[in-house]
Amino acid sequence: MQQAVRHYSRAPISEAILDLKVILPDNFPIEKFLEIHARIRDHFPTSEPIHVGSLAIQAGPEIQIDASRQHSGFLFRSKDGLRILQATLQGFTFNQLAPYNSWEEFSDDARNLWEIYKDICKPAFVTRAAVRYINRIDIPVEGPIKLQDYLKTAPEIASGLSQKNLSSFFMQLQIPQEDLNCMLVINETLALPPSPGFISVIFDIDLFRQQAWQSDDEDIWHFLTQLRERKNQVFRESITEKTEELIN
Repeated sequence: MQQAVRHYSRAPISEAILDLKVILPDNFPIEKFLEIHARIRDHFPTSEPIHVGSLAIQAGPEIQIDASRQHSGFLFRSKDGLRILQATLQGFTFNQLAPYNSWEEFSDDARNLWEIYKDICKPAFVTRAAVRYINRIDIPVEGPIKLQDYLKTAPEIASGLSQKNLSSFFMQLQIPQEDLNCMLVINETLALPPSPGFISVIFDIDLFRQQAWQSDDEDIWHFLTQLRERKNQVFRESITEKTEELIN
């Protein structure tokens, strides 16, 4: 039975991302992406080019290095800067920065933009579908603390070493989700705290599946909803009562 969605009054989501990788028609012209902007300019007035870089190193008597940049698409930013659409040769990405209100609002916005991307770019297939939620948990430091008091999944530091002055760490877990045929990636690291007296931990949940879908396949959006539900489960099971007190 599906668990009820838990809403937190101070949800720590700093960014939500919905990403669809695609295969576009051969020789797709970059300028075509500007037709997307023409249809969304009232709500996404800012347009910025996106470039991807590559670096090739050829060994031999003399090492040759070839660095290049390719124009890959455009980034369109909303008036308040909180919503971002990335339309590229590789795919479609929608970012919602805090404040994040609800999955219904976020996914509706993303789907409306996807319909425009799909109508103009006519992708043959979607090859990867993903949702990612980046949470920032701000922990007050009033003495020695243990990250395990706030996150059930956290790096273990030897006893006798205080975590109060911990300046950096990075931890990644990759956990297959066999029932959804997808991958869960959890990243944890420290972030700049909002003010002195806090330690801020990034708890980043990324869920994705690589599979070929027809671009108009309704199953894509059903699957994305399943990923969001799994994200909620992962978050609930990863935090402690102390964290719940911070975000309730």
